[in-house]
Amino acid sequence: MISPQAAKSLRISHVGLRGVVGSGLTASHVLDFAAAFGTFLEPGGAVVIGRDPRASGVMIREGLLAGLLACGRDVIDLGIAPTPVIQHSIRRRDAAGGVSIGASHNSAEWNALKFFGREGTYLSTAQAGELLDIYHLKKFAFVDWTRMGAVTPETRAIDRYLDDLAANYDFAALRKFRVLVDCCNGTSSLILRRANQRFGTEFILINAQIEGVSFAHEPSTTRAAVALQLAPLMQPLRADAGFLFDVDSDRVALAAEDGTPVSEELVLPLLADYLLPRAPGKLIIANISSTALLEEIAARHGGKVVRVPVGRQAAIDALSTYRPEQIALAGEGTGAVMMPQFRFVYDGIASMLAILSMLHESGRTLSQVLGSYPKYSILKGQVPLVTQRIPALLMDLRERYSDGRVSVLDGLRVDWPGRWFHVRVSQTEPIVRVICEQRGDPPKELFEALLEEVRSFA
Repeated sequence: MISPQAAKSLRISHVGLRGVVGSGLTASHVLDFAAAFGTFLEPGGAVVIGRDPRASGVMIREGLLAGLLACGRDVIDLGIAPTPVIQHSIRRRDAAGGVSIGASHNSAEWNALKFFGREGTYLSTAQAGELLDIYHLKKFAFVDWTRMGAVTPETRAIDRYLDDLAANYDFAALRKFRVLVDCCNGTSSLILRRANQRFGTEFILINAQIEGVSFAHEPSTTRAAVALQLAPLMQPLRADAGFLFDVDSDRVALAAEDGTPVSEELVLPLLADYLLPRAPGKLIIANISSTALLEEIAARHGGKVVRVPVGRQAAIDALSTYRPEQIALAGEGTGAVMMPQFRFVYDGIASMLAILSMLHESGRTLSQVLGSYPKYSILKGQVPLVTQRIPALLMDLRERYSDGRVSVLDGLRVDWPGRWFHVRVSQTEPIVRVICEQRGDPPKELFEALLEEVRSFA
């Protein structure tokens, strides 16, 4: 039986396994999930694994290997590798699936297992549900000692990933940019150092040392994180653009050349503005917590925004309902974006290169591009979740704000012309998230009222 305290630091859901290592996430969880995944995958093909540099990743890797090998699965081990590189490798190696060990934007005590199918994308809701059923039932397809799997190390995955990027972006043209990058002691430094060596790019890296215990700062891809160390260095270093990555490189945030920190919410609109005129597809798939600026950008280019629940399974489910050529891009307001040319992998490095390509082709600075958009102000907060009264909270909010247009697609979202809020329980942490946006100035009064209401319940 999991203690109440441990439950607060462990999340087992369709998203996968995530928790504070030791007090929540344990070796037994890893072993069982690994065996469940080895049982879940179709026969044939190896499993690609990699990890971010967190200290606990060494232990988790061993448990993951044990569970997969015990199910007769061969494993291709990339070592410390960004999540997008793992996903690219799954397709390149025609693997059965893959696992990324890493907790992305969470602090160092957290870790997670993220599972991918044969196409290198996150599991759909149905697939994740099947994996969870196997995990809970503990009916694993173990093999005898003569059929155990084998482990093969892979040392060229980053170069092959860069080959994929070079097929889509003009690195020679991007050499003109002086780009400041905050690696947050994570895996982006591995890619960008190699890009500098291969292509002569000028990525200036800070917080670039791989670190497993003490990150230079919280690895959140937020405006506040950008303002901490990246933005103040932009003008002194004469950088043309600045980017901050989370630890496993699937999310990115921005700083303009004038030193202005940019909301992570603007990554998706920027890429929509760049890709919609160039892609055959006109659909943008985004969750209901992402900025309403998307609708305005889409309208400029004859596009349409399809809103889905928060969570990567919801995005994958939505992608499966359309032909790939119908979709321009998909993503979320955390700085995580998927593009069709990369078969819908959340990829912060590819997003950065697309934004630099946009600046190159337009001849404008990042601040000039952003200045051409209408102003939207978004406020984000969170409240620790220590109650089961969430349904009552959402009902109370729905009655209190009944004059707006209500959506219960995921938690509660209420819209008015030029303003909206969204309250929902996080899938990855024991918190209630509160997001509120307004065209123009920040909706401070509404935001504070919502936080107070949520605190009274949660």
